[in-house]
Amino acid sequence: MFRHQGKTRTYKHNLQLASVLSFVAGIVNITGFFAFTELTTNVTGHFALFINGIANGDLWKGSVYLFYIFSFLTGSFLSGFLIEKFTDNQRLNIYVLPTILEFLILTTTAVISNFHLSEYPDVAVCALLLAMGLQNSFVTKISDAVVRTTHLTGLFTDLGIDLSQLFFPKLHSSREHILANIKLRIYIISFFFSGGLISGYLYSQLHLGLNTLFLGSIILLASLFYDDLAFSKNNR
Repeated sequence: MFRHQGKTRTYKHNLQLASVLSFVAGIVNITGFFAFTELTTNVTGHFALFINGIANGDLWKGSVYLFYIFSFLTGSFLSGFLIEKFTDNQRLNIYVLPTILEFLILTTTAVISNFHLSEYPDVAVCALLLAMGLQNSFVTKISDAVVRTTHLTGLFTDLGIDLSQLFFPKLHSSREHILANIKLRIYIISFFFSGGLISGYLYSQLHLGLNTLFLGSIILLASLFYDDLAFSKNNR
């Protein structure tokens, strides 16, 4: 799931990666929104809010959204930097590094939330956007841009295109490939929604608050252990 790249990477690996990490993104998306009424898995809306703040003369409010945007960018940069830095290290699974960093950010945010995080909501939002920037970057790299897990706009666009191609078999003869893409996108969307629904229940009904992020942390850690065991078993 994490270790296989290039020719050794299969459709099954992408499906597993998409399922796990879109579920985590769904958790972060709803938990962040419930806690701070802000988007914490993508930055599209923050551009509009940044311009709105500047246009209304509220420079501080506009600047906050700019920090949100740069937090996501920083996460993406860090992930890409770590992957490029250790690419030549054959003994190291380079995608473990950004995954562990994402795990630490989510866990730290959840832990601190039990103390004084409510006094610094913008810092928490930046932390979650940093984590999602990390995830979006390494998922894009490992799957060769086939899988995206932190936002749905592009997914619904691609799904619409794939569905439309089914009506033109003469132009798109590889029906199996199209159906495989549709399945992958439906998996990502479904697990994103599932992560959101479960985290929404944990946050609002069980009153876990930002401790809901622990679920995402546990899933990330479990997926790393599973991937390591599966890789070791297949290479004995």
